[in-house]
Amino acid sequence: MGQPVVHFEIIGTDPAKLRGYYGELFGWEFQVGDTVSLNVSQPGMYGFVDGSTTEEGPVLNGGIGGGPGHQPRVLFYVGVPDVEAALQKAESLGGTRRMGPDGTPGTLVVGHFTDPEGNLIGVAGAA
Repeated sequence: MGQPVVHFEIIGTDPAKLRGYYGELFGWEFQVGDTVSLNVSQPGMYGFVDGSTTEEGPVLNGGIGGGPGHQPRVLFYVGVPDVEAALQKAESLGGTRRMGPDGTPGTLVVGHFTDPEGNLIGVAGAA
């Protein structure tokens, strides 16, 4: 098996409204206020979905954030051992780096790229 999908994000201009919508739709609960990259969400507007295990099985970690000026999008992150190396490989295969590496080395670092068809994909892991 290849690298796993480890996180998803739903970004919009009104994160509170989106959290209300998806919370009601899927029963998701959010922890709001955690620090994330300013490229992903405005401070205090990002809500994490707890990725704990339910009766139905494990749940993927996720979050909803953004704010005014953020481009609405749905994004998933693939866990990689080295974010910079993954971004370089994506570029060498015809992708385009959009962001990163961004974050705190030694904890969590993320990056974004578009594939040759223009789909935005994230990578997350160590620096």
